[in-house]
Amino acid sequence: MEYLDVVDENNNLTGANAERDFIHSNGIWHREVAIWIMNEQDEMLLQKRAPTKRNKPNMWSVCAGHVVSGESTENTAIRELEEELSFKTTVDNLELMWIEKRAEILPKEVNRFFQYIYFVKTNLKIEDYKIQLEELSDLKYVTFENFEKLTEDPEVSFAKQKYFPRLLEELKEKRRC
Repeated sequence: MEYLDVVDENNNLTGANAERDFIHSNGIWHREVAIWIMNEQDEMLLQKRAPTKRNKPNMWSVCAGHVVSGESTENTAIRELEEELSFKTTVDNLELMWIEKRAEILPKEVNRFFQYIYFVKTNLKIEDYKIQLEELSDLKYVTFENFEKLTEDPEVSFAKQKYFPRLLEELKEKRRC
């Protein structure tokens, strides 16, 4: 059973925690991470969610996960990268871009969370990753030009999010570094 720390509507820890399904079914504020990966050719890594996932199965997404009780957002990002992709990194390689306050109305739950949006640059090729089959079914790099056009693609879970234009601007800056 996975327990998450409860935060208030301003992202302050309340001192309480609860089981993940309880948090989701009751719309309780909590923390999550998303990690955007760019390779040295300025291509973005996308991962396809497994067909067995409860929410957004078979959709292209990004490495992400819940911050478990007592864990830092940085350690969550490192853990998720290793679990989902066998990508080992350190805090020094992660860059927090911003924290997004989000609320999603899903078919069976209301997900209210603060998403810590991280960026990491890597020299890994697709064949260097080993995916966690319970979470993912495929990976691909897309050129940045194609990444910008993903708002048209119904199979992409993040492209219609209100933060996507900001993400594009932030990532354009990363390409110049």
